[in-house]
Amino acid sequence: MTTFLHPGEPRYDDARTVWNAMIDRRPAVIARCTTTADVVEAVLLARSSGLELGIRCGGHNIAGLAVPDGGLMIDLTPMGAVEIDLERQTAIVQGGALLGELDRAAQRYGLATTAGNVSHTGVGGLTLGGGMGWLARRFGLACDNVTAYEVVTANGEVVRATADENADLFWGLRGGGGNFGVVTSFEFRLHEIGTRTLVAEFTYPVEAAYDALRGWRELNRTAPREATFTASITPNGVTLGYVWVGPLGEELLPAFRALGPVVHESVEAMPYLTLQSRDDSVQGHRYRRYWKGHYFKSLPDEAIKALINTPGVSASLQAYGGAIADTPDEAAAFSHRDTQFEFVTSTRWEDAAEDEARIRQVREYAATLTPYAQGAYVNTLNGEAIHRAFPPAKLARLAELKAKYDPENLFHLNQNIAPAVLTKV
Repeated sequence: MTTFLHPGEPRYDDARTVWNAMIDRRPAVIARCTTTADVVEAVLLARSSGLELGIRCGGHNIAGLAVPDGGLMIDLTPMGAVEIDLERQTAIVQGGALLGELDRAAQRYGLATTAGNVSHTGVGGLTLGGGMGWLARRFGLACDNVTAYEVVTANGEVVRATADENADLFWGLRGGGGNFGVVTSFEFRLHEIGTRTLVAEFTYPVEAAYDALRGWRELNRTAPREATFTASITPNGVTLGYVWVGPLGEELLPAFRALGPVVHESVEAMPYLTLQSRDDSVQGHRYRRYWKGHYFKSLPDEAIKALINTPGVSASLQAYGGAIADTPDEAAAFSHRDTQFEFVTSTRWEDAAEDEARIRQVREYAATLTPYAQGAYVNTLNGEAIHRAFPPAKLARLAELKAKYDPENLFHLNQNIAPAVLTKV
């Protein structure tokens, strides 16, 4: 049964609080849904009342799109159940589940599917945008591992989308974001991975950063699919390494030690569940945040020079390739499968007086990397045009799909794709 929360009532402020503390919007009503029928009720209420509609799961969207000021927010967090089918090796995951809930349920049996790197991220938002994680180079993105979706559409209809049933919607949900409805259930393919991982990190000083990054780039060309290469760039130097899921993994260590003078080395074997929560921030929701992202299909020397010229903010690179690139581009809405590295520059702070300076710093740094970028991950878009995430032909197909399932653009608080009928006006 749906619980409706209004301003001033208990739990209202907790329900409207999301990961980015810059977001301080006040919905007219929050519908905390526990069943698919509750979601249908809330969608129809938003339509009949003319209230702007937002969908909240983990609340990690940097722009806080889940929270409509004066509108109706569907809160899926009560719908967090995960059911493991060992015979079929699948997981049925409700639309409000967090990644940690999925990971914990599957790891009881040594299983997992591709998921993000922070356990309190929502399964829904991550997966609908594509879903990068430490298993993606072996098994594909999160969206590549979904075999079925249950969706509440804009007219309140409950539909199932698979490769054989409503196949057009299935295609669009694989990377097209939250544009086509409220996903109340995902069915994921699971993989046997065991429980062991290895995290290796090597820090090199500023004066060695350029050569070390060039060497790291070359090592990545032949990296096993079990390894996801990572880089963290700060004004004080670079930290380069990799995450390996499964047995072994130590064979890459000598090559990293040879990249340059190492000022700090960390090589740690840990359980997969520890890996998946090591970047959690217990007090993360108190911070103000801003980020920008790019996709790099190559990393030329000039891009490396721009990367290490960071103006006081941090940046990270994470390697793509492997199984991500194996899936044909036309098979899913997700685009830019030939990406080699994802770049994100971000900052967090607590004092609102710093907002303007912090945001400007990130924007200016990201702009210096724009000449080397070819597209962006839809889940990192932050006030940018949607065409950065999709090439023209695919965006046109998505707009036609939007016109079929949401012609009035009820679901527009997302990385929005306008219905085709609207783009022609």
